[in-house]
Amino acid sequence: MAPELTPEQISAMRRTYGDQGIDELPSDPFAFFSTWLEQAHKNPAIVEANAMVLSTQDHNGKLSTRTVLLKDISANGFTFFTNYSSRKALAMHSNPHVTLLFPWYPLERQVIISGEAEKISRSESEEYFATRPWNSQIGAWASQQSSPLSSRSELEERWKSASEKWPEGSHVPTPPHWGGYRVSPSEIEFWQGRYSRLHDRVRFERRTTSGTGEIDWEISRYYP
Repeated sequence: MAPELTPEQISAMRRTYGDQGIDELPSDPFAFFSTWLEQAHKNPAIVEANAMVLSTQDHNGKLSTRTVLLKDISANGFTFFTNYSSRKALAMHSNPHVTLLFPWYPLERQVIISGEAEKISRSESEEYFATRPWNSQIGAWASQQSSPLSSRSELEERWKSASEKWPEGSHVPTPPHWGGYRVSPSEIEFWQGRYSRLHDRVRFERRTTSGTGEIDWEISRYYP
């Protein structure tokens, strides 16, 4: 067995952050996020810049967390795809309030997004599904996500059966149990690590103008 870290070693784990900061407050959270996403994508130390941690709470108040992939961003929100019978989907059906976390550690950055998730249109899901690689399309048919699995061979057999039904090169229809969700943000917080633990925290909170219904963002700095 490999030697275990002592409590003292764990408590001593720390690093010194750099001096890169958010000096000027951006006015558009989506444009600012897109800039950070592009910088994360170009950083070779970040394997999947679009990986985000999705946290949900079900009807019993039980929290659960998992990593999903961002597949679209617009002024309407942040979009990802999943199985509609999955644990996350069932939780969002009963409680649409979720959070997303982008942990870009090599850049000493994170972004936390709070908002409500809702299903996107069927046509949008079908349009994206058509762009997926064939093996991923087959995988969506093979997996009964979040359901008990008796063995690995059972999953592989389901994949084989689906691949024989829709051979590579043929049209694979979008499963009725699969599609996208869009998280419409009510709050977006950008965090940048800085020296002496004087980190930057910039938060955008959505405000709706009464009467006109226009959406605006209140921008604030917060103590780290």
